[in-house]
Amino acid sequence: MSSQASAADAPLVEVENLTVRFTGRDLDVSVVNGVSFTLDRGSSLCILGESGSGKSVTMRALMRLFPPTARLEGKVRVDGIDVLALEDHQLRRIRGGLISMIFQEPMTALDPVFTIGQQIGETLVYHEGISYRAAYARALQLLELVQVPSAKRRLEAYPHELSGGLRQRAMIALALACQPKLLLADEPTTALDATVQIQILLLLREIQREMGMATIFVTHDLGVACEVADKIAVMYAGKFVESGSVEQVIDSPRHPYTQGLMNSTIHADMRGVALDPIPGAPPDLADLPPGCPFAPRCAAAREPCLEQAPELTLLPGGQKARCLQYEAGAAFTQAPLLKAS
Repeated sequence: MSSQASAADAPLVEVENLTVRFTGRDLDVSVVNGVSFTLDRGSSLCILGESGSGKSVTMRALMRLFPPTARLEGKVRVDGIDVLALEDHQLRRIRGGLISMIFQEPMTALDPVFTIGQQIGETLVYHEGISYRAAYARALQLLELVQVPSAKRRLEAYPHELSGGLRQRAMIALALACQPKLLLADEPTTALDATVQIQILLLLREIQREMGMATIFVTHDLGVACEVADKIAVMYAGKFVESGSVEQVIDSPRHPYTQGLMNSTIHADMRGVALDPIPGAPPDLADLPPGCPFAPRCAAAREPCLEQAPELTLLPGGQKARCLQYEAGAAFTQAPLLKAS
């Protein structure tokens, strides 16, 4: 009894010092550089950051969706399973079963030569061993669950016959087919208009609560993060630079990069107010600077930032930030600024 209780209390996802490196004839780049986090059962984490920061690669590492040129190091455990130690046939069993993923563009993720019903049914037959007749009945229930109108008719439709919003709902139904314990969503509303976007987000949040799943969302949209997440991790140059609850990160951002994201976000009451964008561009992951990778873009950067890579520092209340101003304290504030703020 006690061992079962302790297993249920353990985090569903445990990632420790994860590194993902891609190598090839003319390629050697580390895209994820020592990411660590845990996620409890039924909780929701949103990974926030600019394009190219390593968000999607971190997500795909949880399912090992990489070519042979990828090199993964560190620890990735999902429901007690060491994902990095699994053989290919074992990975096929957990993909879609234990862990499912909603991809960014359903038109390229769904197979164009099979109907929606065939694709959902095939997943159920493979993972649960049920008949195709029973699988089609479940597929219909899933389309109704994600509020697809005329669900029975949509089962026989091909992906190109559906609108963007309906394709995304079909992708969600496919991801939920085997009742996964962990749902990954890679910018699931990027290609949708604002009305459909909020419908999808509210639907995902409702289904997550009903099914008790843990979810990880990847986005660059602060509005999405506020809508779906319990916790937020901000990513830059392959590392988490800040993490905490939604209230902590949104209301009191501590890292200069997070503050820059907040300042460059449009709000409803900003008519006539100029945005304050982050200057410069994200660094080249194949040629990162020796110090803080955000220093060339940071108005608060000081001389030590160019030489010393900051560690993730625990702040009061459980919030974390990777910045020398918290790690070095008074010594940092006394150092000269690199540029006028």
